[in-house]
Amino acid sequence: MLHRPTNQKNLVEMVYISIFILIFFSSLCQSDDKLTQAKPLFPKDMLVSEGGDFALGFISLTNSNKLYIGIWYHKVPKRTVVWVANRDNPITTHLAKLSISNHSELVLSDSRGHTLWKTMNNMSAGATAFAVLLNTGNFVLRLPNGTDIWQSFDHPTDSILPTMKLMLRYKAQPPTRYFAWKGPDDPSTGDISYSLDPTSNLQMFIWNRTLPHFRFSIINEVSVSGGTNGPSVISQAMVRTGDEFYYTYTVSADSPYIRISLEYTGKTRFLSWDNNSLSWAVISVQPNADCDLYASCGPFGYCDLTQAVPKCQCPDGFEVINGLNFSMGCRRKEELKCGKENYFMTMPNMKLPDKFLHIANRSFDQCVAECSKNCSCTAYAYANLSTADTKGDKSRCLVWTGDLIDMEMEKKDGVSVAENLYIRLAKRPPVKKKIFLKILLPVIACPLLLTFSALVWTCKRRGKWQKENVQKRRMLKYLSTTDETWDKNIEFPFISFRNIVTATENFSDHNMLGKGGFGKVYKGLMEGTKEVAVKRLSKGSRQGNEEFRNEVVLIAKLQHKNLVKLLGCCIHEDEKLLVYEYLPNKSLDYFLFDSARKPMLQWPTRFKIIQGVARGIMYLHQDSRLTIIHRDLKASNILLDKELNPKISDFGMARIFSSDQLQANTKHVVGTYGYMSPEYAMEGAFSVKSDTYSFGVLVLEIVSGLKISSPHLIMDFPNLISYAWNLRKDGKIQELVDSSVMENCSLDEVSRCVHIGLLCVQDSLDCRPLMSAVVFMLENKTTPLPTPTEPMYFARRDARPANAGNDNALTMNDMSLTTLEGR
Repeated sequence: MLHRPTNQKNLVEMVYISIFILIFFSSLCQSDDKLTQAKPLFPKDMLVSEGGDFALGFISLTNSNKLYIGIWYHKVPKRTVVWVANRDNPITTHLAKLSISNHSELVLSDSRGHTLWKTMNNMSAGATAFAVLLNTGNFVLRLPNGTDIWQSFDHPTDSILPTMKLMLRYKAQPPTRYFAWKGPDDPSTGDISYSLDPTSNLQMFIWNRTLPHFRFSIINEVSVSGGTNGPSVISQAMVRTGDEFYYTYTVSADSPYIRISLEYTGKTRFLSWDNNSLSWAVISVQPNADCDLYASCGPFGYCDLTQAVPKCQCPDGFEVINGLNFSMGCRRKEELKCGKENYFMTMPNMKLPDKFLHIANRSFDQCVAECSKNCSCTAYAYANLSTADTKGDKSRCLVWTGDLIDMEMEKKDGVSVAENLYIRLAKRPPVKKKIFLKILLPVIACPLLLTFSALVWTCKRRGKWQKENVQKRRMLKYLSTTDETWDKNIEFPFISFRNIVTATENFSDHNMLGKGGFGKVYKGLMEGTKEVAVKRLSKGSRQGNEEFRNEVVLIAKLQHKNLVKLLGCCIHEDEKLLVYEYLPNKSLDYFLFDSARKPMLQWPTRFKIIQGVARGIMYLHQDSRLTIIHRDLKASNILLDKELNPKISDFGMARIFSSDQLQANTKHVVGTYGYMSPEYAMEGAFSVKSDTYSFGVLVLEIVSGLKISSPHLIMDFPNLISYAWNLRKDGKIQELVDSSVMENCSLDEVSRCVHIGLLCVQDSLDCRPLMSAVVFMLENKTTPLPTPTEPMYFARRDARPANAGNDNALTMNDMSLTTLEGR
């Protein structure tokens, strides 16, 4: 009895101790939402957001011994990972921890002390930050005063969660790319990525490595309205601020879990969790059809998503080129003719084509006029923006030149951002005729027409053959008596004057592309479909005769992809004509020196042009059968094809050197000021190094977007060469770069181009490299470059009359030859 109180006391103490132990170990096992410097995270630990929606911890994927730090839905039975920290640097040992350093950085390290992943915060030592997993799925590194210094939402992997700001562009930095997983169980960076179009702020792409895989609709408003999904209300927005351009979306408070996933298959899926089926339901998916992939229907073809089974179609007025195979796209049933009144066909509910030109601050009527007056314009579209961007422009005028690529016709669903597209046709598509007009009438009329046509054709062909023979004999006689270098055994196409008259509609004014000192240039259609450019030399022009002979002699001797192809020529009475391939994108200067068009020439395209021109000149100097000195290389003589590949034109002033000839002199200096080398402009001496000098000037113009002939645009410097030299000397090459390409250019590549350009414009021709060396330096980017000498500025001398005793009379014509430009 005396020991009973003691026993009771001991029992009570044991109960208290047991409760304390249970509470203690329970607290150790309990997951919370914070990570502190005193409590790192180990492989068996886990953070759970305050509302219990998300969890963060170490994850291991199927059949893998690799560990990752990830975030997943805590209440979804099948683990769905939405973020991975160390996606490209997994943990290969199970001894690891996630901790916060003395510099307030999140650090993932293994048992060997190797850092596998960390954040960069630039905080001073001793800061006491902590990390918290929010119920939005955002993992935030936060200071005690509430300032967030890092968050996982700024570094997404393959999932976009509600309220996340998917940053598309920040300040002047290139567009941000977001990458999908490499495979279903491999979170490392894959081949599929998502980013803003690097050439504009108006559309987004899914890329497969560097190639476009799928293109989203062009943004037609700053705010993008949302839709509904059962009880959920989804609101999407594209937001522009002074420094930021991002996509975000929100959902209503009672919504199930919703996410957007960029998959390794190349698709984006809008997904919603279904508690009944315990699976992710698909709200929408893009691309959702085979013909929905980028440019899958070819030029002028469109993917018709209004059909039960989406398929490629041709617009009215077009027909498929290759049967049912749309890989080659569609072609016009009737070609456009410049100068004639065309018809613009409206195509509603269209995803607008790619490769557009955005013209700001235009009303609808002004946008229509922009396209109507430009013969190269094939389509236009217009949108009134409900909210102005940072520049205050509430309009959006888009125009297209050349082929229309990657079009879709979408369903009317009230959410789509599809718009009206206005396509240019030669005339209004005809109303469908009745069957008997289509079938019976041709059956009756064809035999009669064939018989009559055969008789007419026989008579005309005989007379045409005789006329063409007379023209060929006259042509050969002219060449053999005026040019000693002409090889009479070489054949090339003669084109009859009659065919040229037909092609140009009798040299109508609306077909004229331009004119210069040697005559006019016209656009024509040979054989009804082949577009050509016809140079009609001025009658009685002595310089025109020399130019004609020069170019005809070179036609059979020059074949290179970076030279404009001369298709044929014609002499008819006192008419002398040259027929070239037609290049729809006009000349380099048309884009390079126009503030509205120069953004179409981004740096990769400019570097491609520099390389192409260099290869073309190297061919003229070294690889052709004769050594050719162009003597008038400049931006207006570089024409651009559909893919913006460069082609050197105008060989009227070119000179042919023999194999052992190094230099020549002339008393008649011709060319364009600024592009002429000093020895040619002042002494009339020219060589292959003269073209090298002109190429160097051209390179500096392409990099800067400035004209060599406009020194007033450069403050405190006499010319562009001096300006470039001083910026390179001061280490400020970036100030030389055209502002329209600064965002996506490689400064190393730009710096190398400027260095090569300055080597080419050295005053001493012996110091300038040969074009073969220039091509080598452009294509081998690790090759060390010699140091250029400082250029001297030589002033332009006034032209004096020929009787004033100056043998080196300088031409006053800035345009030495007519540029063959498509308009």
